[in-house]
Amino acid sequence: MAAAAMAAVLSGCASDEGWSAMRPAPAAVGSPAPGFAPATAPAPESTHTPAPGSWSGVSAPAGYRVVLLTVGDDAPTATLVAAVRDWAAETRADLRVVHADDDMIDGAVRAMDLNPDLIISAGDALVDPLATVTANHLDRQFLIVGAELAEPTENVTAADWTGAAYRGEGLGTAAAYDPATFTPERAGAAVRAGVAAVLTGLRGVVLWID
Repeated sequence: MAAAAMAAVLSGCASDEGWSAMRPAPAAVGSPAPGFAPATAPAPESTHTPAPGSWSGVSAPAGYRVVLLTVGDDAPTATLVAAVRDWAAETRADLRVVHADDDMIDGAVRAMDLNPDLIISAGDALVDPLATVTANHLDRQFLIVGAELAEPTENVTAADWTGAAYRGEGLGTAAAYDPATFTPERAGAAVRAGVAAVLTGLRGVVLWID
């Protein structure tokens, strides 16, 4: 079975068993600065450009349960994976990693079965499988970094920028796609802004990192 072949790399854990159960969404530590959220509630699926660094005052609580769902070993994906790992170490999040190279749908199911507070996706190839999975699991929160769904549901937040923005579903890679834009600094900002958005309820939108 493909799911059994997938490797789950655990950070700070001795086994690949899930956390005991789903739990209410943990509260954010701190508050975003003015300019992080729009003045009025954004429309679903809309794009919002937060003020640079306005997310810096928000952090996940220690022990925040995160699964990094990833596929591929290209340079942009590797940069995103490193950014998530750095963020988790900095915030003392409880991070587990699911590599979904064998079967991406099974990989997403595997990630959900671990009962995380948040699933972070890294890798363009995951966009189309997640479009199917996320719409059928509205009780799960997803953050897509460096890409976005064409029609995200309210449980899917994306953090993107000019040079990224892969949307799948036949839309493919944006004309402005540039792997060189996947820098550690930009990837780190996207992860932090995206997590801040999920924690503060700014969900179902695309955050455009300037």
